[in-house]
Amino acid sequence: MSGESLPNLNLAEGRNENASTSSDSESRPELSTDLYDRIVNEVQAICQSLIPEKAEQSNRDESSLDACDPPRPPKSLSETGISLSQLCDLILKTVYLHGALTGNRLAQELRLPFRVVEEGVSCLQQQGLLTSDSCEPDAPKHRRYSLSDSGRRRTRDAFEECRYVGPAPVSLRDYAEQCRKQSTRKIDFSEEDLRSAFDHLHVQEELFNQLGPAILSGQSMILFGPAGNGKSVLARSIANLMNQAGGTIYVPFAVTVDQRLVTVFDPSIHRAVDHTLPENSLAADRESPSEDENHDELGVDLRWRKTLRPVIQCGGELTLEMLNLKYNELSGYYSAPLQMKANGGAMLIDDFGRQKEATEALLNRWILPLEERVDTLSLQTGKIFQIPFEQLTIFSTSQSPEELGDPAFLRRVRHKVPVLPPTDEQFRSIFRRVCEERHVRYDDWIVTQMLTNCYNTDHPPKSSDPRDLLDAVHAICRFNGESFHLSEELLTEAWRYCLSGSPGSTAGKPV
Repeated sequence: MSGESLPNLNLAEGRNENASTSSDSESRPELSTDLYDRIVNEVQAICQSLIPEKAEQSNRDESSLDACDPPRPPKSLSETGISLSQLCDLILKTVYLHGALTGNRLAQELRLPFRVVEEGVSCLQQQGLLTSDSCEPDAPKHRRYSLSDSGRRRTRDAFEECRYVGPAPVSLRDYAEQCRKQSTRKIDFSEEDLRSAFDHLHVQEELFNQLGPAILSGQSMILFGPAGNGKSVLARSIANLMNQAGGTIYVPFAVTVDQRLVTVFDPSIHRAVDHTLPENSLAADRESPSEDENHDELGVDLRWRKTLRPVIQCGGELTLEMLNLKYNELSGYYSAPLQMKANGGAMLIDDFGRQKEATEALLNRWILPLEERVDTLSLQTGKIFQIPFEQLTIFSTSQSPEELGDPAFLRRVRHKVPVLPPTDEQFRSIFRRVCEERHVRYDDWIVTQMLTNCYNTDHPPKSSDPRDLLDAVHAICRFNGESFHLSEELLTEAWRYCLSGSPGSTAGKPV
């Protein structure tokens, strides 16, 4: 930065209207050291959850997995989309946690080039909040920075407002632009990819021809049909296809909205496939490469994490609250809702219609995102903003689409895919495969007898029946002290225990 003098910066700018000014905070009596030790411990725990140590290693060529170009590193503070006050707050809190940091190490912690961080450092030094151990004008990135007494007081005020410490956030505009670049609508799966996704299942050609376009649309689908015929398994297979063959995307650690922070990257959901920094980048000694060089060499904005496409699955526990921003009073920042974390990937809503939440309320919540591909969220301050809704949304339900009772919702779900009971041929094939998996001899005659005597057109077999019956046979064999095997008697007994009370069964009727 130039040597021009800067106006005094109020770091409380952008906070609550009742936030104290600089002079007020300096006259405020200091709280106990124990309290701030607790703050340090809490913040360090937060940082550990935000930035995992190791990334998942992929055996495939990473360059071939990229779904789109990575976000480029900013060349100035204005390009980051964050304010000078936000940058200064992050610098103060980061230095507070570490005691003292070199310019390079500080830039690494914030995941920004030092040329950007230097703007905040210079401002804080002019205000006497940050000091350095050297006055070398040509080596600011190698100086070790620490807080002055007034800097420590100001930092404690910043912690009380927001305890987030970690990579600098990205702007909402940049987040929206990146989400659209890596939209699920742009994935081009080959027929081989699609068929291999269902290789472990018995998918009829007619069903495959319906699933293919639904997946390639990258938008939304309903899988519906009688229980026990594999809707959930199909949905998970589609999600795994998205995750394993859909390419990599970039997820920000956090997004800034109206001077508030929303954390997005979730290590329990987003499977990182690379390291955000070179292996030795945290050495931060005078011989290590500068953070500007790290950014320029990698060609990527390190405030983003490269991950596989995320998959989120929820069922009866889904509530409207889970689809809204979650504000943590203690930490002072927000966590992204499920659909925001699912952007670029797949979101599975299993057993739709069985949630404790009213189905009508959930349907109304999904109408705008499914139609406009944007979702609306709100901060506690009343600020309303929109985020992209760029994900493959899969609803799985045992009800028919008409039973859901909302034509406006159904019109916005692009694909309705029935998952029907298996044909006799499919049932035999499923039974044979389940026998192979359990290392028991398959007997087609026994299965034929069961299809003839136990099922009819009003009560067809279910895809899950072979698994359930063989599990019951195995349990009976163990109880009798016998080796696992298949016989008419055992299957009859298993049918009576396992399926005699289910719809379509013929209770007590021998196989």
